Amino acid sequence: MSTEHQKYSTDNQTAAIRRYAEKHNFEIIRFYADEGKSGLRLVGRDALQQLLSDIEGGVANYKVILVYDVSRWGRFQDPDEAAEVELRCKRHGIQVHYCAEQFENDGSMGSSIIKTVKRAMAGEYSRELSVKVFNGQANLIRLGFRQGGAPGFGLRRQLIDQNGNFKAELSKGEHKSIATDRVILVPGPPHEVKVVRRIYDLFVNQHIPEAEIAVTLNKEGILTDWSRPWTRGTVHQILINEKYVGNNVWGRTSFKLKKEHVKNPEGDWVRAEGVFTGIVSQELFQQTRAIIDARDNRLSDEAMLEKLASILEKQGYLSGLIIDENDECPSSSSYSHRFGSLLRAYALVGFIPDRDYRYLEINRALRRMYPELLSSVLSGLRAAGGHITQSPQNDLLTVNDEFTASLVIVRCIQTSSGLSRWKVRLDTALRPDITIVVRMAPGNAEVHDYFLLPLLDMHDAVLKLCEANGLSLDAYRFENLSRFYRFASRLSLSEVA
Repeated sequence: MSTEHQKYSTDNQTAAIRRYAEKHNFEIIRFYADEGKSGLRLVGRDALQQLLSDIEGGVANYKVILVYDVSRWGRFQDPDEAAEVELRCKRHGIQVHYCAEQFENDGSMGSSIIKTVKRAMAGEYSRELSVKVFNGQANLIRLGFRQGGAPGFGLRRQLIDQNGNFKAELSKGEHKSIATDRVILVPGPPHEVKVVRRIYDLFVNQHIPEAEIAVTLNKEGILTDWSRPWTRGTVHQILINEKYVGNNVWGRTSFKLKKEHVKNPEGDWVRAEGVFTGIVSQELFQQTRAIIDARDNRLSDEAMLEKLASILEKQGYLSGLIIDENDECPSSSSYSHRFGSLLRAYALVGFIPDRDYRYLEINRALRRMYPELLSSVLSGLRAAGGHITQSPQNDLLTVNDEFTASLVIVRCIQTSSGLSRWKVRLDTALRPDITIVVRMAPGNAEVHDYFLLPLLDMHDAVLKLCEANGLSLDAYRFENLSRFYRFASRLSLSEVA
């Protein structure tokens, strides 16, 4: 249970399971419950992991597991992951019964099909909910409402009702309790606002760097909003954060469906300008950013990497916070802009983070591969006698002035069980007549196969492909693009006759 939804409250599930047990003469000897836990992945599901450990460790003293319904294993984005959990139980002689489902889990073809559909529906429910939540939050940002996070030194969170009327100022740790209420940022106490403006003045007009400003504030006994001494990093964050000029910026990072934390490109950020009362003028803020950008641009790539390597040698680790706290080093955002990403800068000085960020490098490699593959497609079409025009804005191909096509390269994802998966995102804005999907092989170094997906038959914006997808999708699968090239060929009327 991830939320207090009436249907899925643990009390309601328990009551339904008890009724099922009584009806079928089962004796319940143990309960496993993950309360307040998301079912998107197995991580964090302590009770479910304990159940599997008990079964596979031979300490389970029961023969049957009663589950409320199919979705209670989890709303995994990969339906096979939910199937694997049930299979791990069955392998050790433990049968699974679904108490609220309208079918018997007897291993018949019908029950297997229904379970597969319900697992896919459970995952799709979470995906659709994630999209709706994201769009709702983005819309609130554009309307000027705050979406979580501490307000920052010199600012406060103000609670307003649905008509924009003031209700209360939220202190640290307080949250709104009524769904229709909203939160905005307002200037904080005058003495804090004065300190923020002073920081900008010291930096821009008196040319005092962040570290010295921090020393000055600490000597005067001024603490941050977290009642801590100032550091170079905390001063730097005030100097670069747009909320101090009244801009609402959201979506710098994302963690959709609890998969991976992703640092989004600046073009994907959701922003609304001038929606809060700023405490620093736009002109002063722009002067500040110009100084920071110019300071970082004066250093060569080699000099920046030398400073980064020096930090790594001293600290033994790298992070954005560690970089921003170093007096002699450009900011972490400067490394990201100069080298394309922080991970790229890390790699250049020989640092490998604990987390696996290889997918970022794979995506970059696939982007580099795209022009070569597109050129190959163009050559194949022209060799078949086709006349091709290519849009310079979006690479949409128009073939013989009859139909359009676009090329999509899809990364191969390996599941924990070693299976291959591909997620295809169709361009719903471009809407080409045919989407050429290039599926990469495991390792993403070479092409696995191709799909030719016609717009008329594609009803979903996202397709999830596996090794075998059934006739409904694999009918569009090809080992090469020779069939597609023949679409562009022409025959004379005499040959056709």
